[in-house]
Amino acid sequence: MTAHTETKKLRDDELRIERTFDAPVALVFRVWSDRDHMLGWLGPKDFTCTHLDYDFRVGGKWRACIVSEAYGESWMGGEFKEIAKNRRIVYTFKWDGDDKDYAIQTLITVTFAEQDGKTMQSFHQTPFSSVESRDSHIEGWNESFDREQEYIEKIRETAS
Repeated sequence: MTAHTETKKLRDDELRIERTFDAPVALVFRVWSDRDHMLGWLGPKDFTCTHLDYDFRVGGKWRACIVSEAYGESWMGGEFKEIAKNRRIVYTFKWDGDDKDYAIQTLITVTFAEQDGKTMQSFHQTPFSSVESRDSHIEGWNESFDREQEYIEKIRETAS
C-alpha cells in the first residue's frame, strides 16, 4: 500500500510532513529508534547513509553522513531532547558546514499515533533561515520518508 503524504506549510520558518503507514506504531517507531534500521532508509533517493553514530537516549548525540554521486558527502548531527516510546521523538538537527542556510540548528519533532493498525507519523522541523531553505528540505524529507515506507514494507515481509 502506498503511504499517504500530506505536506503543510505553516510559518515561513517551519515545515510539517505527515505520512500514514500501513504498519503498527511499534514498528514505525522502531525504524526511527534503532540505528541498524535507520541505516536502511535515512536520506533522500540516490543517497546512502554511510556513517551513523546513534546514541538513542535523551541527551544522546547522533551524527550521520549521507552520500550521493551527484552531491558527495553531506554530514549532519544533533542531540536527542525527548523520547516517549511509540509516541514522540524530539531532536536537534544541524548540517555541517558554513553555508548560512545550513549553519542554523533546527528542532525536529516526530510524533506517532496508531489507528486501526496504521500509523500516522507527523514530522515537524523549525526554524529555517529562509523560505527557500525550508522549501529545499521538502523534497529531501519526502524522498527519505518514501524510503522509510519501502523499508517498513520490506521488513514486514521478512517478519511474516
